Amino acid sequence: MNTIPATEIKRYGISVVNEMVESGPVHIIKKNNPEYVIMRETQYNNILHELDEAYIDRIQLSLQEIKNGNTRQFKNVKALMKEINHQTSE
Repeated sequence: MNTIPATEIKRYGISVVNEMVESGPVHIIKKNNPEYVIMRETQYNNILHELDEAYIDRIQLSLQEIKNGNTRQFKNVKALMKEINHQTSE
């Protein structure tokens, strides 16, 4: 994992990150904790695309479950929560 203290960026500017980002995201350390991540725009867009694809896949799976009749309806939220609590206590 590429890391650099925030103080180094303050001292030398963003140019210190340019080479590091070639090998992957750069984690910026602030007060001894990872605080920020710098990455190439293409990598960021790829992550967003993968999230969108996962979201679409989940919706399609849910719609298929509805179509197959694998869903249940509850009269109200209280009834739903009761069922959820029952399922988690088993």
